[in-house]
Amino acid sequence: MTDSLTQRLNEILPKVISTEFLSGKGLGNEIAFYIFDYPPEAELRIRKHIQFLMAHIPKNRPGLRVMHVNLFDLIVDHLKDRNLLEKSFQMQRDKGDKALHKALLGPLKSEKLVRIFVEVAPPEEQDLVLVSGVGSVWPLVRSHNLLNNLQTVMGQTPLVMFYPGRYDGQALRLFGKIKSNNYYRAFKLVP
Repeated sequence: MTDSLTQRLNEILPKVISTEFLSGKGLGNEIAFYIFDYPPEAELRIRKHIQFLMAHIPKNRPGLRVMHVNLFDLIVDHLKDRNLLEKSFQMQRDKGDKALHKALLGPLKSEKLVRIFVEVAPPEEQDLVLVSGVGSVWPLVRSHNLLNNLQTVMGQTPLVMFYPGRYDGQALRLFGKIKSNNYYRAFKLVP
């Protein structure tokens, strides 16, 4: 007997490589953003499954251009590039989390992160983009802000965000506890 998360995970590969999914068929002119929500305690399983997907998508759909963007890695690389990573560590040690959060609001503003995201995963060069690391970057990056800003640049490229929490089709609840005050419209990848 398999648990419901395993059943849902097993549905991802056939769905994301299907022609209907990749072409946005049936979306009614909506942007092709999908959320796969999961219990936060399953984070390690999700990470392994993303590795599985990245290994098996090319085998099952040769030529499909797929990119995985881990938001935590994206931010760390961005801070390193700007010589801010070590300074951030020092600020956190010296002044605490609140001061660090305030100091990073500018460099990690959603509009800036979108430009960096697009440099790493240019939508016109991808057929599918997978996004993870949402819980690891909170509260520095809010997923609904990032998704809202990505809408203007992703075009018709499907994006799947792996979300540690709950998504009911309108509201995101990070870790199943932290409710977003903003409405967000995306499709549940697998109900």
